Amino acid sequence: MNNNVIYGINGPVVTVKDTDSFEMMEMVHVGEQNLVGEVIGITDRLTTIQVYEETTGLKPGDPVTGTGAPMNVLLGPGIIDNIFDGIERPLKAIEEQSGAFISRGASVSSLDTERYWAVTMKVAVGDRLEGGQIYATLPETPIIEHRLMLHPDLSGVVREVKPDGEYKIFDTIAVIEDDFGERHELQLCQQWPIRTARPVKQRLTPSIPLITGQRVMDTFFPIAKGGTAAIPGGFGTGKTMNQHQLAKWCDADIIIYVGCGERGNEMSQVLDEFSELIDPKSNRPMTDRTVLIANTSNMPVAAREASIYTGITLAEYYRDMGYHVAMMADSTSRWAEALREISGRLEEMPAEEGFPAYLPSRLAEFYERGGRAEVLSGGEGSVSLIGAVSPQGSDFSEPVTQNTKRFTRVFWALDKSLAYARHYPAINWINSYSEYFNDLDPWFKKNLGEEFVEYRNRTSALLQEENSLMEIVKLIGSDVLPDNQKLVIETARVIRVGLLQQNAFHAEDTYVPLEKQKLMMKVILHLHAKAKEVVAREIPISKVIELGLFDKLTKMKYDIPNNRLDMFDDYLAEIDEKLGALLQ
Repeated sequence: MNNNVIYGINGPVVTVKDTDSFEMMEMVHVGEQNLVGEVIGITDRLTTIQVYEETTGLKPGDPVTGTGAPMNVLLGPGIIDNIFDGIERPLKAIEEQSGAFISRGASVSSLDTERYWAVTMKVAVGDRLEGGQIYATLPETPIIEHRLMLHPDLSGVVREVKPDGEYKIFDTIAVIEDDFGERHELQLCQQWPIRTARPVKQRLTPSIPLITGQRVMDTFFPIAKGGTAAIPGGFGTGKTMNQHQLAKWCDADIIIYVGCGERGNEMSQVLDEFSELIDPKSNRPMTDRTVLIANTSNMPVAAREASIYTGITLAEYYRDMGYHVAMMADSTSRWAEALREISGRLEEMPAEEGFPAYLPSRLAEFYERGGRAEVLSGGEGSVSLIGAVSPQGSDFSEPVTQNTKRFTRVFWALDKSLAYARHYPAINWINSYSEYFNDLDPWFKKNLGEEFVEYRNRTSALLQEENSLMEIVKLIGSDVLPDNQKLVIETARVIRVGLLQQNAFHAEDTYVPLEKQKLMMKVILHLHAKAKEVVAREIPISKVIELGLFDKLTKMKYDIPNNRLDMFDDYLAEIDEKLGALLQ
């Protein structure tokens, strides 16, 4: 007879009275339908549980059963090319069982237990295995090799090894004996608590860029592999669109996309797009290296809070195999709102704008799990974290944006006025920043030449100068400016329209290699330098503008294909010829 029964219910928060059966953070099953929950508070009188499913229909007196383990996820082959909810339940399998809507207490294994995998063993009897080392491999998708790793807390000598062949995820394929003489069966999967970071051998400095093919990100505000970035922006500024572009084009091996509290139609658009997309690196469907965690706004609020941790745990698992993983969290504001709602139900003392006082530490906990590292299996892997933030009314001074700023090193500030002017990506080049320049510039100099960094600095300086001049123009108009300042405004327009603005739907412009980004800056700066010579001779700037070179450069992103970079030489020659004629 189970004496642990529900005492009170307040939305997703359930209490049990007078029990010492549960541990803090233990995973429990609530009610007759075995709803998944987690213990979040214990006093001598009450145990508080947050339930990750809809609590409608629960009543006092319903049973609560402990599992004796923390909230965890199943890690093994079959994660990639799957769609999960916030607590790693596979949505496709649930749909087959219960239709379009998730039935409460749906108990479906996270991974397909009946599927066979072609396993290749990597160890022999008598080998010694340390935690995190690889004992077998199998092809998870045509482009991702799944490496089965010993649980980080285990080590010992291999006593039995099965032959290579077809196995299900719960089949035993090897047995090891630890230093205490205890035998452990090794399967194709392992469990891991979602709130515990997986260990690494050594953290490495973030010295390699995550190349995205988006000019404003790669050139002006780069992020490192293993870096952390925030994309804050109000409604309609393109947060989700930017994350889609990053997911499609960034040079990570594996993408984990967490839709946390977003609209259902947005998530279905992601699913449709990703299933149709062909990965440019492998010419295979994008889903072959993508995991989607869909936790839409109509799903239970507590599962939103778990979805971020589920996503980062899956990311760390693939990092430990030696892959570079990029995780998109869209959006951390909805996650913070879930924290606020549960905190309110628990009657905790609210801090700024009603968010709980522990909001900063939870955000820090999440972003700290990113990074590039030497992993236990011997290789190198990374988890890059890119979190969207949705401040109400585009107010960047609200708590979630401000606290996220403290823990991320790249800030891609989306601007409402740019988005409404159809300038995409709507990243404001004045308010955004990257703190990775010192770490990444040696890489840029080595791979793209010293001049890449010089071009970026000169281009940024022109944008800053234009920003100052526009204050004067707003007050007294542009006619009173001298020609050399008019030239700055004209060049900055080319930088804004020709370089920073990018068309995600144009075949040549959706992804731009770094070499082309460098040459685009080179041509724009060359035109500026030559035009400056002309203006210094007191030739009116109107004569320079009449040549049509500025307008031509705004279109070079479309006119020069990514595989015809030699065409930039023609542009440079044309600039020299036409402006040279003015100087004669």
